[in-house]
Amino acid sequence: VIRAKVVGKKLMKDGPFGTMRYTVKQMKMYKGFQIMPHVQYIYTEASESLCGVKLEVNKYQYLITGRVYEGKVYTGLCNWYEKWDRLTLSQRKGLNHRYHLGCGCKIRPCYYLPCFATSKNECIWTDMLSNFGHLGYQAKHYACIQRVEGYCSWYRGWAPPDKTIINATDP
Repeated sequence: VIRAKVVGKKLMKDGPFGTMRYTVKQMKMYKGFQIMPHVQYIYTEASESLCGVKLEVNKYQYLITGRVYEGKVYTGLCNWYEKWDRLTLSQRKGLNHRYHLGCGCKIRPCYYLPCFATSKNECIWTDMLSNFGHLGYQAKHYACIQRVEGYCSWYRGWAPPDKTIINATDP
């Protein structure tokens, strides 16, 4: 998970349809330093129809998530990528201070009601009910974090979360 500016791109002739290699200037790494401490290139399918993403060169800073495979970072439409200035304040604070508190939690999407958590370390993600997905209110303003005794719940707030209570009013 990095914040980066795309400074170049090159179509590689890997595979039958090609791979786009974006050269990035990494601003900050939020997760993954143990695997790869610095990212210089991001790879994606050359075609959007194959889940490749289109990033603009020298225009924006992006939040980019992906996976490392054989020493290369790959991203695609199934990963979270967004222009940095389109992230909400809650998402920015989540990246810097909160999301790491949910590493022991699982987010379970709810596609239709009723939805129930099947274990104490699950947060039910209801944005899928309205077809908003990662653009929904819950995704933009809440973080799933681990609370007391391993229970996970949604958190929204400006102060660091108090791990000694569970706020049952959050979604």
